[in-house]
Amino acid sequence: MIRSKWLWAGLFIIPAVELFGFIYVADQLGAFKTLLIMLTTSVIGLLMMRFEGKKVLQDSRTHMQEGRVPGRTMLDGLCIFFGGLLLILPGFVTDIVGFTLVFPLTRPLYRIFLLKWIEKKMKNGTFTFYRR
Repeated sequence: MIRSKWLWAGLFIIPAVELFGFIYVADQLGAFKTLLIMLTTSVIGLLMMRFEGKKVLQDSRTHMQEGRVPGRTMLDGLCIFFGGLLLILPGFVTDIVGFTLVFPLTRPLYRIFLLKWIEKKMKNGTFTFYRR
């Protein structure tokens, strides 16, 4: 029940913050420049996502060929995927978070939280792995 409350809160709060950001930036720069900035950040973000995604796939292939588990690269891939999704959504806040997820220098911050979350889920038994 608590999870659904957070989901509903996010569904209302995030669009409200993004709308406020649009209105503020459009008031400062004008509507055309605001839309141009949004389109530009989306294109740049998608190009970054594509480039970084290729690097992660290449790194994971190298790890697997060497017989190592590509754990860190898999988490990087998740960060890049979710960052790309946020970059596709219109808005300045989602673009900032999306860029920080895709950008390699800020991605380790998210990886630390993701690892702690996975460790917590594994300890309390709510996160399981299925083998084939």
